Amino acid sequence: MVSSERAEAVVRDYYDALRDGDPLGPYFLRDDSTVKFGISESLFGEGEIVTALEEQTEATANWSLESRHLVVAEWDGVSTFADEVTMAWTDTERGDRHRFDSRWSGTLVEQPEDPDGPNWRFAVMHVSASTEI
Repeated sequence: MVSSERAEAVVRDYYDALRDGDPLGPYFLRDDSTVKFGISESLFGEGEIVTALEEQTEATANWSLESRHLVVAEWDGVSTFADEVTMAWTDTERGDRHRFDSRWSGTLVEQPEDPDGPNWRFAVMHVSASTEI
């Protein structure tokens, strides 16, 4: 886990943790207001997010993530990020391979006083599959 004071490093470290099958829960703000929207899910509160991410880690393998346009800005303890990401994984129960061109965005808040995770935590994360109109 990264101990950087930069939000961009935490976003990139999250991508690495997803690829490596490492725990993802510590990257999220420990609060009932934390929200994560995935391609096919809406998760509210740290507990629901951590449980879903643990289940995802157990049921998937061989993740690949290709960040194509990461943009991160920081202001006095708050950060935003946006990215276009090609991601793929294998469903370990069915053996199916999934691939999406996706958009990621969200907000991070600085948490330097909490030693059990990165200095920046996701308060909101939104992942959607991109489609052309």
